[in-house]
Amino acid sequence: MRLPLLSALARLPREARDTLFLLAALAATALPHISHLPLWCSALTAAVLLWRGRLAWRGAPLPGRRSLLLVLLLTLVAGWASHRSLFGREAGITLLVVLMALKTLELHARRDAFVVFFLGFFLVLTQYFYSQSLLTALWSLACVWALLSALVLAQMPVGQPHLALAARQALRTTLWGLPIMVLLFLLFPRIGPLWGLPSDAIGRTGLSDKLQFGAMSEIANDDSIALRLRFEGARPPGAQLYLRGPVLSQFDGKTWLPRSDKGTAIGMPEAARLAVKPEGEPLRYEMTLEPLRLPLLPVLELGAEAPGSPLQIDELTLTRDRELVWQADRPITERLRLRQRAWLQSSSGVGARPGDLAPYLQLPAGLNPRLLDWARTLRDTKFSGDQQAGAEQLAGALLDHIRHGDFIYTLAPGRYGEVTPHALDEFWFDRRLGFCEHYASAFVIAMRAMGVPSRLVSGFQGADAELQDGDVVVRQSQAHAWAEYWAPGLGWRRADPTAAVAPERVLRGQVLRPPPGLLAGALGQVDPQLWTRLRGAWETLDHRWQQWVLNYSRGDQFRLLEQLGWQQADWQALGQASAAVIAALASAAALWSAWSSRPHDDWSRQRAFIVRRLRRLGLPAEPHQGPRQWTEMLRLQYGDRAAALAALLLALDAERYGPAAAPAPRWGWGWRWRRMFRQALRQARTPD
Repeated sequence: MRLPLLSALARLPREARDTLFLLAALAATALPHISHLPLWCSALTAAVLLWRGRLAWRGAPLPGRRSLLLVLLLTLVAGWASHRSLFGREAGITLLVVLMALKTLELHARRDAFVVFFLGFFLVLTQYFYSQSLLTALWSLACVWALLSALVLAQMPVGQPHLALAARQALRTTLWGLPIMVLLFLLFPRIGPLWGLPSDAIGRTGLSDKLQFGAMSEIANDDSIALRLRFEGARPPGAQLYLRGPVLSQFDGKTWLPRSDKGTAIGMPEAARLAVKPEGEPLRYEMTLEPLRLPLLPVLELGAEAPGSPLQIDELTLTRDRELVWQADRPITERLRLRQRAWLQSSSGVGARPGDLAPYLQLPAGLNPRLLDWARTLRDTKFSGDQQAGAEQLAGALLDHIRHGDFIYTLAPGRYGEVTPHALDEFWFDRRLGFCEHYASAFVIAMRAMGVPSRLVSGFQGADAELQDGDVVVRQSQAHAWAEYWAPGLGWRRADPTAAVAPERVLRGQVLRPPPGLLAGALGQVDPQLWTRLRGAWETLDHRWQQWVLNYSRGDQFRLLEQLGWQQADWQALGQASAAVIAALASAAALWSAWSSRPHDDWSRQRAFIVRRLRRLGLPAEPHQGPRQWTEMLRLQYGDRAAALAALLLALDAERYGPAAAPAPRWGWGWRWRRMFRQALRQARTPD
């Protein structure tokens, strides 16, 4: 039994049905942009499409130009108010969405429909400004298919063709163009993006060159993948997976900031003092990093490169600063894949001087007096007098206090510093509720109060327990903050207060999570691991899409050329290969056009063969004529000599146009019929 809505659609006139289908395709095309558009733009677009659908359903006339001009003027004013410009990426997409919707209100001719089609195709491309995932690719492919189907419908002016017929034709056309698309993808020179992703002040990973006190809890809701690791050999334990990101040393009581002089030039003597001293064998791994939108690169612990050492990844240049953080010359807005080495037991900054360490002893003026007094009292009771042993003793005493001091690790501690400016005092003595950032911040300030240089480090810690396609997966929700303190003769040492209050977070990578959503909760009731397995399977597919398609680079193109036989794979060879492919495609298109212009059914091909042969005989034969007309020409010019040829043509006429016409010639289109026709032609040419 058909649904009432489908029955009503089937009874609509063709113009109304085609318009509703086009509006549905446009709505699907605009849907991925809703979260990136101003609220007024989404509401106006939905209102215009619904209004146009109502007019099509009722067969009502379209609005006048004055109404459209008024809405257009309001759109320009609202666009300027939202973006302070009518140009640029965000403003351009906003206007494109609204103009595409408004254009549907003046579909007076096929030309107007074609404008809407191509606006829709262009809007599909803009989806990739926000995401290049496999889901985005599948959705855009469905939108293109729908728009192509609407375009095919517009090219069928007669009758009322079924929607399925147009969809099949659009799919067939797409499949014919698929090999060309693949060839161009493989060989077309890779060019930098025309539009760059913005450099946000705080990346979506929670890593940044500044950190608001208590802000890292927001990333617990983001379970997307931050990076993947593939180790050469055994996977290290989860407690050793510290991916070091920004180092923050300046604290004003609310916000952590990096050293103000971290980007100044580094001389050779200073670089030697701050360099890494590797110990043991290095751990080699390959990392696939998602776009951070920040000019830094988190890596696993420390490499052997000294401060100031450059690293080139494609067109991105990175340099290690004073705090051994990889700083990029521009925000990382593309997915990166690189190989690295790490020494998990390495030390750094052993030869640091007092001038190097002074920034790591600064305290926010006039803040947190209770914590400072408490730390100094702890120093007076625990300090042994040995500077090297003293730093480790004080760090151990702090960790013991956190471990046994009734502290609770939670993502919902509430806001600190709303009642009093002494946020760390409130955390350390009053509530004792917090997550990694709270504990690391209190640890660093307490160590500084005891005269030990310390700093806060943010990055990622831990990974998923299960491998995905052979890779160790690190998620955004595994962002973490810990501390480093400096000990004479040992250099910088890592201390993670979170491991003291919540060892399961560090040892087993069990991050705190918010309550699951509706879908995840429902699947969890059926099978607790079902949602995790489904998510892992989808992420594996998306990762392969990224590796095989999105990460296909110039280097991959050059390697492909080498496999195809080019001795020197470079830009010139790539241009030659591209030119050869384009020439081959153009030749194939010309041959296809020539072949398509020829008749392909039996009767048409036989008629063309007869016309060519009769013209060689000197007769003015034309394709629109029939066998009887050709027979009369033969008798007038050749008389009885053409009797056999005339009989052959009359037999053909009887089979083709007689009362019991056969579906195809009796002799078919084989060599026997051709031989009989050629013999009759020779007989007609031979004089008596």
